[in-house]
Amino acid sequence: MAQFDARDLLACYARGVFPMADAREDERVFLIDPERRGVIPLDAFHVAHRLARTVRAEPFEIRIDTAFRRVVQACAEAGPGRLETWINHPIEDLYVRLHEQGFAHSVECWRDGELVGGLYGVSLHGAFFGESMFSCARDASKVALTHLVARLIAGGYRLLDTQFMTAHLSQFGAVEISRRDYHRRLAAAMAVEGEFQRAGGGGALTGTAALQVISQAS
Repeated sequence: MAQFDARDLLACYARGVFPMADAREDERVFLIDPERRGVIPLDAFHVAHRLARTVRAEPFEIRIDTAFRRVVQACAEAGPGRLETWINHPIEDLYVRLHEQGFAHSVECWRDGELVGGLYGVSLHGAFFGESMFSCARDASKVALTHLVARLIAGGYRLLDTQFMTAHLSQFGAVEISRRDYHRRLAAAMAVEGEFQRAGGGGALTGTAALQVISQAS
């Protein structure tokens, strides 16, 4: 995949496949098209009462797209129960190029000037492909996800792709669907134009505003 570039990567997402690697230092990149796919229906996103209180309390400063590569690198770091990562250096560079072209975004949680959590993903038409998240402070990644969902709803998106279904994501209303169902939803999302920067004038919403957007969509 030596000639694989950011434009090729966008074409992959448009047809329902995404890249992975076996390890951080393994330069090889594989394209994945799983039989079962995880998605979070934007009109059924669940915010637990305790998380809602945390979002309203605003323990973090939410920033959008201010430290994209740092977020990707933090997601690629080893952690408890995860000795390796699928984000190798070629994949990191591809996402940074997509970010520079306006197709990839980060939602970041900052506290006392330090990046303590966040997530990143790819935006294409009316679909957002969530790639990875990390957290160095309690609930940071959950708060980032809540702000992401509010932004996608406000921006008119139709699909939030989580790639795989996990127990962690199930608490937010994620469901696992067939490849056929996924491609049907993807086609519908490709037919509309989402606006990632619509919410907050491109900046972050307040916690209360984010929760209001989510509740109005339910």
